[in-house]
Amino acid sequence: MEFIELNADVRQSVGNGPARTLRREGRIPAILYGPDKDSIMLSVSTSELEHILKDHSKGQLFIDLVIGDEKKEKKHAMIKELQTHPTSRQLLHVDFYEISMDRKIRVNVPVVAVGKSKGVELGGILQIIRRELEVLCLPSEIPEAFEIDITDLDVGDSIHVKEIPLKGDIEIPAEVNFTVLTIVSPKVEEIAEEEEEEIEGEAEEEEGAEAAADEEATKTEE
Repeated sequence: MEFIELNADVRQSVGNGPARTLRREGRIPAILYGPDKDSIMLSVSTSELEHILKDHSKGQLFIDLVIGDEKKEKKHAMIKELQTHPTSRQLLHVDFYEISMDRKIRVNVPVVAVGKSKGVELGGILQIIRRELEVLCLPSEIPEAFEIDITDLDVGDSIHVKEIPLKGDIEIPAEVNFTVLTIVSPKVEEIAEEEEEEIEGEAEEEEGAEAAADEEATKTEE
């Protein structure tokens, strides 16, 4: 587990005006919050954050926020939310969640299929239903991924969440034993696609019928 250092300054002003000023200066507004913690309004360098995001695009990202110039204070945190402009994709705001190394947190861990299923070799199709799983664990125990060996899976076989082996004090807080991945027959895939097309066609026919009925009603009223 690696913490990436990011410098941050405390900000006093809030609102759209000060936020635009920050962005013109090459910084973006941010906030740091956590359980039993007072929120801290911050700003961080846009270029520094973009560089970190580019170099660490996979998995959960952990940050050491270095706050202040003279009396520096370091806070362990994770990026909770990134707000970006819908068209330019410019970073607008970032939420940091402060973490304690001795307190469990909830994070999403990617699911990775390993090996080649005998069912796939016979023409089956691998479907990964859940590409991420939420786990509850200490920050130091967060796995990079759940690697699931699919070598022995035949067509029709599935792996459910309760079948995934967990190391250490890791929990997957799932109330239902849902399917994580499965090997399906090509025929099942084709039938599902055909049913979807039929449903879409029926919906279009219903919309057309409703439109024609509305048009006829309008003519009658006239």
